[in-house]
Amino acid sequence: MDLFAADANDVFKPLAERLRPTALSDYVGQIHVLGEGQPLRQAIERDQLHSMIFWGPPGVGKTTLARLLAHSTASRFEPLSAVQAGVKDIKAAAERAQQAAVEGKRTLLFVDEVHRFNKAQQDAFLPYVEDGTFVFVGATTENPSFELNAALLSRARVYPLKSLDDADMAQLLKQAQNGDAKVGRLKIDDATRQTLFQLADGDARRLYNLLELAADLYADDSEGLTAERLGQMTQGQTRRFDKGGDAFYDQISALHKSVRGSSPDGALYWLCRMLDGGCDPFYIARRLVRMASEDIGNADPRALTIAMDAWQVQERLGTPEGELALAHACVYLACAPKSNAVYTAFNRMMDVVRSDRSREVPVHLRNAPTGLMKDLGYGAQYRYAHDEPHAYAAGEQYLPDGLTDETFYQPVDRGLEKKIAEKLAFLRQLDAEAKTERGD
Repeated sequence: MDLFAADANDVFKPLAERLRPTALSDYVGQIHVLGEGQPLRQAIERDQLHSMIFWGPPGVGKTTLARLLAHSTASRFEPLSAVQAGVKDIKAAAERAQQAAVEGKRTLLFVDEVHRFNKAQQDAFLPYVEDGTFVFVGATTENPSFELNAALLSRARVYPLKSLDDADMAQLLKQAQNGDAKVGRLKIDDATRQTLFQLADGDARRLYNLLELAADLYADDSEGLTAERLGQMTQGQTRRFDKGGDAFYDQISALHKSVRGSSPDGALYWLCRMLDGGCDPFYIARRLVRMASEDIGNADPRALTIAMDAWQVQERLGTPEGELALAHACVYLACAPKSNAVYTAFNRMMDVVRSDRSREVPVHLRNAPTGLMKDLGYGAQYRYAHDEPHAYAAGEQYLPDGLTDETFYQPVDRGLEKKIAEKLAFLRQLDAEAKTERGD
């Protein structure tokens, strides 16, 4: 069967399917993997295909590229969808590939949404990939490192595919205008064209869907496609955001790093991107609280209060009013002085506690609610700090024996922690003087 042959039912297929390229020279984008001298391009030219994974957002040409690989190397194309297929389908595909091999034909098995297969289903591919029954090509929008078995990953090369840029979009638009009569009649001015590219958001399929709808509505209208009409067509459309997917974690990472890097504009941008994409505002509120403790800490203790207040405002007012409070907190955190001294000290101390033996509480720090405990000396030499000069018991020991020589919390020279550092330095000087007086 020639998968690229014209079909009597082509007229009923979506524009994106009708315009799917049939030659590698017509493929748009991904020059970083298909450019001259790139390994994948060389493999195609030498007819030496290997198993691979295409990883990228929707609409960047993963399926099209897989088909073109088969077409360019005279391989038999066998598609599977992980949404519908199971181990039985994998074995059936392998049997067809083995029969084709007897006839001298190589098979390229393409698995769309491969991340949806569970571990057992992914393992079912291994013997056939290993013995060369077929060339395995998987497509996924999710990070293969997290979603695919290590055994399968070790047998396939991962090619990250990128969102299409405006130059790619312009090329796709030109192909659509030349390849479809109705789209060719659609008038689009430069400003509307740029808006169209922005709404497509790097997704070729979305671009073609918008073009097809616009052509159906306005191909024979003298005014053509305008920005106003385009806005009416795309009401409620959001930018790319996949709750729980790579885009989600990439964007929250960008928000956190923008706050840490003291970029209020960057932080506000990623906050708005996540809200626009449908992220739960309470998730963002929780992360802002985390940032206040992890990256600001005692350099500005108000940051934690403001983050908590923003969370409470979101709870009381809801969306969209509460989101302004999140923006308020986000910008404040980005502008606040930064310190990870508490975060670092906490992690170091947790490492000590988890790896160390259970050290005893020093006797003078123990409570003595009973006579027996008092007889054993519990709390006998405890010094009440409020009765000491500077309200500080100079030279007193609060850490267990064996841990007294290390300092865990080390304030930075920024914000309130600069003052805290000065106070701690003063108290340590008092400790040193007390030890000298005792002859320690």
